[in-house]
Amino acid sequence: MAQPYVGEIRLFAGNFAPAGWMFCSGQILPISENDTLFNLIGTTYGGDGQSTFALPDMQSRIPIHQGNGYVLAETAGVESVTLTVQQMPAHNHTPIASTNGGNVLSPANAVLAAPTSSQAGLMSYSAPGTANVPMVGSEITSVGGNQPHDNMQPYLCISYIISLFGVFPSPT
Repeated sequence: MAQPYVGEIRLFAGNFAPAGWMFCSGQILPISENDTLFNLIGTTYGGDGQSTFALPDMQSRIPIHQGNGYVLAETAGVESVTLTVQQMPAHNHTPIASTNGGNVLSPANAVLAAPTSSQAGLMSYSAPGTANVPMVGSEITSVGGNQPHDNMQPYLCISYIISLFGVFPSPT
């Protein structure tokens, strides 16, 4: 394999970074010990620029090429998200009910119906096929647990490593 460029990032399947390489985990490094790499990336990924600079942090990140609104070293995105009502597609749930009096006790295979007694819940359902009409909108309420869900594509965890030494890349 050819000698790497200083600052070159590669995928690596090992559980250690080879000699001359470091994991891309956002570590803060002393400029005095890594001046060649600092001359290439500066404080793009962090550090004070006087005595320290940072490596890119690829932990829980997928790389994307700069351009079209993406700025070098910019991070964005979340691993889980809680949807709001405004983010859900427009839809409705039209409940079906009967204006006739109820004629069965169980809601199984039945529709909501007008009660046939002053006792709440008694005979409140009608068998299917009995004069069905839509319910009033005020009778419908929101449901859901308002909990976040995973927002991640399928993945394979593998390490990103960056070369500390090698050929200094020429811009031309």
